[in-house]
Amino acid sequence: MNLRRLAAIVVKELRQLRRDKLTFAMIVGIPIMQLLLFGYAINLDIRHLPAAVLDQAHTAQSRRIVTAIAQTQVLDFAYRARTPQDLDALLRKGQISSALVIPPDFERRLVEHDRPPLQIVVDGSDQTVQQAVRQLAALPLRTLLDPDSSVPPANVEIVNFYNPGRRAPVNTVPGLVGVILTMTMVLFTAMALVRERERGNLEFLIATPVSPTELTVGKVLPFVGIGLVQVSLVLLLGVAVFAVPIRGSLFDVYAASLVFIVASLALGVFLSTLAKSQFQAMQLAFFTFLPQILLSGFMFPYDGMPRPAQWLAEVLPMTHFMRLIRGILLRAATLADLWPSLVALGAFIVAMLGIAIARTRKRLD
Repeated sequence: MNLRRLAAIVVKELRQLRRDKLTFAMIVGIPIMQLLLFGYAINLDIRHLPAAVLDQAHTAQSRRIVTAIAQTQVLDFAYRARTPQDLDALLRKGQISSALVIPPDFERRLVEHDRPPLQIVVDGSDQTVQQAVRQLAALPLRTLLDPDSSVPPANVEIVNFYNPGRRAPVNTVPGLVGVILTMTMVLFTAMALVRERERGNLEFLIATPVSPTELTVGKVLPFVGIGLVQVSLVLLLGVAVFAVPIRGSLFDVYAASLVFIVASLALGVFLSTLAKSQFQAMQLAFFTFLPQILLSGFMFPYDGMPRPAQWLAEVLPMTHFMRLIRGILLRAATLADLWPSLVALGAFIVAMLGIAIARTRKRLD
């Protein structure tokens, strides 16, 4: 081995890497992104879960309980319900993840100990929320009230809506629909226009009257059917193998999936306008996978993240699809109930396709 020739090859690779600004940015950007996401944004110590309270006792003791639980900062009582039906509607729409119910005979239950004096209703479609609420419910009432209180310790009843058996597949399988679509749709289309340039097909397209809009949309449409087939496969296996319920309308499931597929394809087309090679397109696609999977609520609870991480998550399409697919499949929510997520996905599609079309030029350079 000639060290001089070896050094020449090393210098040549370093110079080539310096000219490839996108690859160099990825080398620096991926470690920084992973460090910030895992060290700052990902937080398993859940606080400030959106919650509602239904106080049917209306006594001084019940109000003290509500105040004491709020001071633990696990639950944020943003809603005051009047009837159990109000709680059902808030849970179905995804506006709250838990609810505190104080029965009318709250004072009697404290004295006689025949039944739990408190009940916490939890959205069982998110297991991390269940765990956080169960830790809160493990505290005896004596610790929630004043130290000198004469109220004896008492149990808190936990009611899991939508996943009473607390089975993990009920939570993960709907989320996997979004993960699989994100990985495949973004990657396929991120390489679409780049492949045309590398294979020389763009030269033929330049000689045709095809406009940038037609070229971009034409690249997107074939993958829509592929995405719907993938949705069908995941749902079929989820129901047949893992007994995942489909409580909502199948039409709503496919409509929400269709919007998300188009959003993912639009992101992929935008990335293809940034990359100069298929390898760069794959790098950019991977660069978008990590924050979407980590910040969307699929692996870690959205409510446990700090505000800046939540703002970033709101920009990502997978965050809104997680709310849609879990709401429809597990909570029997409708598209009308979850319309803010649909609007967010629509705005993302318009923005990404608009930028991609503006960047698409029928030129080889």
